[in-house]
Amino acid sequence: MRRPRAKTFDCVEMKNRIQAEIFAEYEAQEDEFPSFSAFVKARTDKSEWVRQMREKFGGPGSPKAGE
Repeated sequence: MRRPRAKTFDCVEMKNRIQAEIFAEYEAQEDEFPSFSAFVKARTDKSEWVRQMREKFGGPGSPKAGE
């Protein structure tokens, strides 16, 4: 039986750090967006990876969204 590899990072710490960074970015631009949701949507709309996932699986702004 194979032994699992030891983690080289803490998943929870990484998630918390990234969330804190995103929220700090929102707070710095809060006057530009009516809500946190609008901020997140604006960020994801700029992402090439999100665009590819929307094309592949459907979602807001994708050709498959209306299927």
